[in-house]
Amino acid sequence: MTRTSEAHEAEFRSFAVSRWPRMLRTAYLLTGHHHDAEDLVQVALAKSYAQWHRVAQANDPDAYAWRIMINAHRDRVRGLRVFEWLTTRFPERSDRDRTEQVLARDVLAHALRRLPARQRAAVVLRYVEDRTETEVATLLGVRLGTVRSRAARGLEKLRADPAVRVLRPEGSRR
Repeated sequence: MTRTSEAHEAEFRSFAVSRWPRMLRTAYLLTGHHHDAEDLVQVALAKSYAQWHRVAQANDPDAYAWRIMINAHRDRVRGLRVFEWLTTRFPERSDRDRTEQVLARDVLAHALRRLPARQRAAVVLRYVEDRTETEVATLLGVRLGTVRSRAARGLEKLRADPAVRVLRPEGSRR
């Protein structure tokens, strides 16, 4: 291995290690299944590694890698001809989470899995990942208006969900 390839290897390893947790959370919310999420992130990182010279030189390497992950998810969903069975378990960030927070996340995960896949992707990327509408449109390969309508419809369904309504403080719009 040459010195340049060792540097690229180290650079990619650092990139992958630092992005893994966030990518896994996003992938979990997109797929609804922990094992599928791990597979999706591994595919995205493998493709990123294969094209690392392009990813590293991109204006936003994170967006490049996330786009690869979104495309891989889209390809995976297109290939599915069976109903998705989403998991009921939400991956924990740490052991210090309070019971109320765990229960609230579980309720939200259940509500998210009841959304259609495209609405779920828009809501997850926009509000869980805290991405701009423009970033979400780019990642999903759709127009800005499509992101807005999918996210709005998804939020409307979440707000109408009786289990989610219990979580919201009185008078809260969020």
